[in-house]
Amino acid sequence: MKWARHPRTRTLFAAVAILAAIATLVARLSRTSKKRPNDVVTWSQSQTPGASPTAHLPAQAPNNSADVQPAEPAIVPPLNKTSPDGPRVVSPSPASLIIPVAGVRPEQLSDTFSESRAEGRIHDAIDIPAPRGTAVIAAADGPIVKLFQSARGGTTIYQLSVDGKLVYYYAHLDRYAEGLAEGHFARQGETIAYVGDSGNAGQGNYHLHFSIAEISNPKDFWHGVNINPYPLLRK
Repeated sequence: MKWARHPRTRTLFAAVAILAAIATLVARLSRTSKKRPNDVVTWSQSQTPGASPTAHLPAQAPNNSADVQPAEPAIVPPLNKTSPDGPRVVSPSPASLIIPVAGVRPEQLSDTFSESRAEGRIHDAIDIPAPRGTAVIAAADGPIVKLFQSARGGTTIYQLSVDGKLVYYYAHLDRYAEGLAEGHFARQGETIAYVGDSGNAGQGNYHLHFSIAEISNPKDFWHGVNINPYPLLRK
């Protein structure tokens, strides 16, 4: 075609080609600018260049849906190594004790906590009369930490509360329950011994001497501050 050889025609074609190239470049730049500015691609230290990159995206906004509840922390109470069932709820308060002599009712109890004893001593305990051989039961859950023969208390038992803050003392026993041993985890209401008159109770004066003491160190369970059991057992 002769008109295609004309200089003006060739100039026009060149201008159109340049405009088309510019339009294509602008379109590509426009698409690139629409990418998210925070979508930065990096490799973690455990990855090497050439491996699949990990995209670090902006953190998502927290989900405030009422249907999504945070997980509640597990409450794990202290583990008593002598407990056969593993972790347990901590010791019940002294207010939830039971009378440690089978068959005795609250109205049959007498407050002997402040009574005088030989050698100018204060009793610091409660005496619970019962026939010889009546079952002595654990006033609360807790490990048996000591079985002891005492000149005053006779056949005795020391029992810790589960949290190790209290010690329960049973004295003047006739005998222990069969198989009872130190380290045994006694359950509240479990028979652990039998009423007797051992120690300085006096022959035929069958009763359980029961005391409660607050302690600061479970390994030093024989030293503590005595608590009057009477109001606690009367509830």
